[in-house]
Amino acid sequence: MSNKYLDCLALFGVGGAHPGGLQLTKKILSQEEINETMSILDAGSGTGQTSAYIAEEYKCHVTSLDYNKLMLDKARKRFSSLQLPITVKHGSTENLPFDKELFDFILSESVTTFTDVPLSLQESNRVLKTDGVLLAIEMVQEKPITKKELTSLLTFYGIPQLLTESEWCNLLKKSGFKHVQVEKDMQQIDEIDLELGADFTLSEDIDGNYFEVLEKHQHLTEIYKDVLGFRVFRCCK
Repeated sequence: MSNKYLDCLALFGVGGAHPGGLQLTKKILSQEEINETMSILDAGSGTGQTSAYIAEEYKCHVTSLDYNKLMLDKARKRFSSLQLPITVKHGSTENLPFDKELFDFILSESVTTFTDVPLSLQESNRVLKTDGVLLAIEMVQEKPITKKELTSLLTFYGIPQLLTESEWCNLLKKSGFKHVQVEKDMQQIDEIDLELGADFTLSEDIDGNYFEVLEKHQHLTEIYKDVLGFRVFRCCK
């Protein structure tokens, strides 16, 4: 089923659309011990900004997976121009096209929220090695809102539910992750650096309606800035 918000991100080719952008990704990865022998899955990789960074920085094997074919086309062009040997896969996080216990790390940047969450988490657990780690940056509901407001947000973003931090932790543990660490104080992101790091790969002839979608997203994030937060979940089997 098409998701107009995600289609909008694909058409504009937005890289680092998750909270904190590439700067936050770099900070999270710098805290891990990653070497060239490891295999990393960028699940819901979009235009491949993060995948390209990992491949260049750590020289490890990177697999870039997304369900949106336009995003994948833009990712392929990025990897080709940079001459990066990244494996590109079309597929869903709810049914990952990989054998079990294949990856050392899975990175999921504001992706699982848009899926059947329990299914995606179970699949991540399945394809991670015994000592593997899931690093997930996900949207959380910081405080209660009215049913009407919640419905409006769920409808616009095309997400099945808006989870609290504790609900995320419960689902992660039910999916087989025995150790779940939560980071919540990583919001100190330099706005100037974010502007310099903006990453877009625009499609030609974008329908005007999608500019309205982008504007509404910006409007909603401002209105609900005290409601829509995010957490970084570090999860081990």
